[in-house]
Amino acid sequence: MSYAAKVDTLQIASTSMGKTYKAAVVLPASYAKSKTKFPVMYLLHGAYGHFSDWLKNTPNKKLVQSLSDQYNLIIVMPEGETFSFYIDSPVNKESQFETFITQEVIQKVDQTYKTISNRTGRVITGLSMGGHGALYLSARHPDLFCAAGSMSGAVDMGTMLNRESSAQVVKLMQPVFGDKSGSTEMYQQHAVMGMLDKIKVNKLPLVIDCGVDDFLIEPNRELHRRLVYNKVDHDYTERPGAHTWDYWENSLPYHVLFFNKILLKNQLVTKK
Repeated sequence: MSYAAKVDTLQIASTSMGKTYKAAVVLPASYAKSKTKFPVMYLLHGAYGHFSDWLKNTPNKKLVQSLSDQYNLIIVMPEGETFSFYIDSPVNKESQFETFITQEVIQKVDQTYKTISNRTGRVITGLSMGGHGALYLSARHPDLFCAAGSMSGAVDMGTMLNRESSAQVVKLMQPVFGDKSGSTEMYQQHAVMGMLDKIKVNKLPLVIDCGVDDFLIEPNRELHRRLVYNKVDHDYTERPGAHTWDYWENSLPYHVLFFNKILLKNQLVTKK
């Protein structure tokens, strides 16, 4: 089966960081001949990764293109560097990924393509570090997104310091937290787990899942418990699987289906 979706590589200049990054943009087959505006899904990569991960690492190399075609959805995969966690570093002007995604990437995409350029046509999700990023950015910028998701999300950043690789984490997080990269307090301040008040007020539809064999399953269960306790509506699923591309390939279509229902409803309301 051949997919007609088109993949662009977009250069995005970051004024906040003083450099230019790439983003992969998948346009559905229907885009070229259509005069209508399209909804956009931002799809974030995980730690140690880069913007092209979702196109290169899934067992089915056409997964993203096929979902774009199936749902008439523009899918944008921006650069998040190997360990930014999509936050603005309080100490390093060259690691400002919250500003980059929420201001520079979205603005560039909306200027370049026929997008629904407001929150009613924009959703965000990601895997691992990108799961944290999607929930973090949507919680802090509910004016930009109408729904958000997380696959195997690093929703409690502090747990990274409890693992055997904690010395490596401290080193990798130095560009983000500087000499406080070993401080659990700094991680807690930026963890999705501590953002329940914001999430509750925002009332954004959320879709969250994690594999039962994933090393991040317990933080995800705890986030789910806290969301339930706070009466925050959300879709939570545990499936067989670990922190692997096989798992994320299976997970992504569920996220797109979840988002599609919301995006279609928003478009119907807008047209009335």
